[in-house]
Amino acid sequence: MRIWGKLWKNNHMLRDTVIDDNSAETRTHKIFNALYEICLEFDLGKPIWLDANVSEFKRTSKVRFRQDSFIENIDFDYLELQVIEED
Repeated sequence: MRIWGKLWKNNHMLRDTVIDDNSAETRTHKIFNALYEICLEFDLGKPIWLDANVSEFKRTSKVRFRQDSFIENIDFDYLELQVIEED
């Protein structure tokens, strides 16, 4: 599985990274692990999965974490995760 993490501000991508996970974990674990790795790389606190995030991800395999998903203040508009390749 490959997951693309992107930071956006004012419709411009500030940073991005791709996480490859070829482990035998479940899809959910791979997504949570990728989110953890992306947050480490971008030096961010881990966002909270709100119900709206979960339903958006189930529909589109993409999710945007805005300020309401973070405990601390963020200096970007949103963190986006997108599954770009499934196992």
